[in-house]
Amino acid sequence: MQQLYFHVIGDPQVKLWGLTPRERLIRQIRHVADVSPIDDLRTLPKGALVILARGDFLTEVRTFRRLISHPDILLRYAADQRLTAGCVSAKHAEVAAALLRGDLTDIPEGLDVVDPAELDAFDIDLRRSAPPLLEPVTAGEQVRLEDLLYGNAYKGITDLVTKWFWPRPAKRAVHLFANLGVTPNMITSVGFLLMLVAGVLFYHGHYALGLAAGWIMTFLDTVDGKLARVTAQSSRLGHYLDHGIDLLHPPFWYVIWGMSLTNFDTMLGLNQTEYYWMIFIGYIGGRVCEGMFHLLGSCSIFGWRPFDAYFRLFTARRNTCMILLTLAVAIGRPDWGFVAVALWTVLTTAVLTLRLLYGTMVRLTGEPLRSWLSSPDSAAKEHPRAFRHFSVTRSAYGQG
Repeated sequence: MQQLYFHVIGDPQVKLWGLTPRERLIRQIRHVADVSPIDDLRTLPKGALVILARGDFLTEVRTFRRLISHPDILLRYAADQRLTAGCVSAKHAEVAAALLRGDLTDIPEGLDVVDPAELDAFDIDLRRSAPPLLEPVTAGEQVRLEDLLYGNAYKGITDLVTKWFWPRPAKRAVHLFANLGVTPNMITSVGFLLMLVAGVLFYHGHYALGLAAGWIMTFLDTVDGKLARVTAQSSRLGHYLDHGIDLLHPPFWYVIWGMSLTNFDTMLGLNQTEYYWMIFIGYIGGRVCEGMFHLLGSCSIFGWRPFDAYFRLFTARRNTCMILLTLAVAIGRPDWGFVAVALWTVLTTAVLTLRLLYGTMVRLTGEPLRSWLSSPDSAAKEHPRAFRHFSVTRSAYGQG
């Protein structure tokens, strides 16, 4: 494997989410690969690759991943044709750096230039479709640029609470925590404690208090991920901790809720134990469907077609089930909430199973499974309403 280095050109003292552009670039590049800083490009080992980036431009981690996978490409800011970043071999390093500084203008043979629009617009991790961010950093644009960073940290396809209710309050919380130097893992740890508190409260029948703890936990679950992305602090530990908590706790919450219903006899002809099995089998089955769908193609089960994106808004994940439990407590029937969660879990898993079977049939015909968002122009033309809703989460950018 080729040795990989990075070299940042310039460092304007304009902080976005508490970081200067240079600090952000260094964190982003280190997330991409095992890299070493280098100040003097003349000392680059023969055969090495170096990532070059201007400190006065804002970009994204996925851009660096793409540049590394296609060496000897320079990224151009289309508005004024300035070259902003690139990944080049050692023999081109000094010339490429001069081009980024503006000391040279002629592109030598062996180097290609691309605009962000030529890079892949579909972000498979965040299930959204938008060209990679590339913006000049200036003092007068701090608010707009912070909005862009926050909006770009948001999934396009997610549940209705995360998509429509959390973006604005979560942005204020992220601002506060970024200014205080709070790390995403600290917030995840608080969320873990609230998860335990909610479970204990549910078990003892203190439903309203348990729901309060649970809703705060779900809010912090949004905040920690957005804070990690806007401050470039994502870590493997944080990823596993956050997703591990998200994956494991929901069915236990629902079963604990059912265990608190000491006077529960039967409902719709089923007893508590049967509902417990419905919850566990339905929840595990849904997750298995999602995992198996990933094996069929390069998209998630919720990102395949517009139907799946709409279905993700309401499928039986934690936030949707929390709505059912909250409504049940509001009308004084926590037992109805328990039953509703079990039935909705089974129903939505049945839909996921059908989508998996359909996807398998399509794949067996030889047709690849790609997200409808992977071709933004076609998606916007064929599904304009869905594209507006799911290509990005517009409220995260301060838009309606």
